[in-house]
Parts: sequence; structure tokens; C-alpha cells
Amino acid sequence: MLTSAVLLFVVAHALVEGRPNPGILFHDEEDLGVGDLLASFGEALFSIPDNKTGLAVANWNTSSPHNVEELGSYPEGDIIFPRPRARNGLKATSARWPGGRVPYVIGASFSSHDLSMIEAAIQEYHKRTCVRFVPRSSEMDYIVITSGPTGCWSSVGRIGGAQELNLQSPGCLVKKGTVMHEMMHALGFLHEQNRWERDQYVTVNFQNIQPGRESNFDKAKKSDTDSMGISYDYKSVMHYSANAFSSNGQPTIVPKQPGIELGQRDNASKQDIQKIRRMYRCKKVH
Repeated sequence: MLTSAVLLFVVAHALVEGRPNPGILFHDEEDLGVGDLLASFGEALFSIPDNKTGLAVANWNTSSPHNVEELGSYPEGDIIFPRPRARNGLKATSARWPGGRVPYVIGASFSSHDLSMIEAAIQEYHKRTCVRFVPRSSEMDYIVITSGPTGCWSSVGRIGGAQELNLQSPGCLVKKGTVMHEMMHALGFLHEQNRWERDQYVTVNFQNIQPGRESNFDKAKKSDTDSMGISYDYKSVMHYSANAFSSNGQPTIVPKQPGIELGQRDNASKQDIQKIRRMYRCKKVH
């Protein structure tokens, strides 16, 4: 958990910034909080993007049993706080983007197809939520959308300053849902199957998980979470696929409800959108 000093800083900073009620910052069902991340991953949370992940993504195709962002060597596959700003930024990982306004810049030479995929993801957010991704003018905090050979990854929430959201081409830009997945991390959400009550809905087969990757499946603490009235969502764009981090080709996640397919990356689900609307207190979607 956060130390009282850091918690006080974030709450005070939130009040000064005019963000939503700071009580929501550490009690959203998708926001596991800094303490949970550190407890699970320690120093690994402060990763350096690596080319090994990039090579795996370069060799990925749509026939794979895994989603492309699950190939990363990073915590939970695609969450990192790149050095050297990581330790300074970490205290703000739960911070929301004020007013749901997310300034961004394109920091790579994307193809016209890649840019159209990024724009399609942005338009889904604009159409279905009050969140707005806007080209940066002079804002201090903003997202830089890059395309380094290091896979698909993002930090969680607004960490302050320029924060990267990497979409390696072409792998990370094949499906709109992959782009939306990384953007949803940047908005402040973690993975669906890490919810505290997930064992009521899925069975995690730890014997099938790659050695050393078990922490990717850690659950949130019940005391730190709030479902916001949204039930567990098999269809979430933030849910792992059934074979995520499998060591033997066998499922690592089995839904307890028959006939369910996990890990879709076509679009944000209806419940994903409800979570975003409630987190950002959307009163009306234009």
C-alpha cells in the first residue's frame, strides 16, 4: 500500500489540480494501486523496454493463441514505468486525466494504416465516453505514442510529464482493440482477470503458467477495490486470453461459464465503457 506521506501528497495534489474526488483514486475495481504492483513485481515494475519482446511481437500473427500484448516480458505483459522518471512518476499512477482530457503527440513515423487504426481507437472513446484524446499544445502532462521495437506497452494512469504508449508496428496495430487496451491502461485501468473476485468466474491453472510469470495473475485485495457496480466482464478488452503466458499450450484461464471466449480485441465492451464513464464521471456523451 501507499505510505501515508505519499497518499497525502497525491490527495492534496488532486485537490489543487481540480481532479475528481480523490476518494476514487485508490478504490476503482480496475485500479489495483501502487502497493499491489510493487508487492507483485518489485524492481521489475521499473523496466527498460526490450528488444526481446519486440522480436516476439514481430513474429506474432493473428493465428496465435495469445494476444499480442501478452508477449511482453514486462509486468502483466504490457505494463511498465520506464526509467529514469519512473520513481518520481509512480506516486501519481492512480491519477486521472483532469476532465477526461488526454493530450497526446505522435512520436513515431507510422504508416497511414497505423495512423488510421490509432484514430479509429480514439474515435471509439470519443463516441462512447466523455474522455477526449486531443493533440497536445503546451500541456505539461501528455502521452507520446511511439512505435519502438519493444512491443505493446503503457504505464497506468497519468504519471506526469511525457509518458510513452508504445505500439510496435505492425503487430500492435492489427486490431483496434489492442490500441484501445493500451489507451485504457493510460486512462488508469489494469487487467480484468486481476479482480479480487475473479475465482468466482474463472479458474487459473497455475500449473500451465510459464515459470516466473505467476505474478501476472495476482489478484487485487478486496479492501482496496470497488466494482463501481460493474460485474466481472468476460468480454472486456482488458481481459487476458485463455492461453495467456502458457508454458505448454494449455489454457491458463478457464471461464466457469461454458461457451465463453476470452481476450477479444475487437473493441471495448459495453461494460468497459461503463467503467470509463463512471471513473471519469461522464454526465453526457456527445
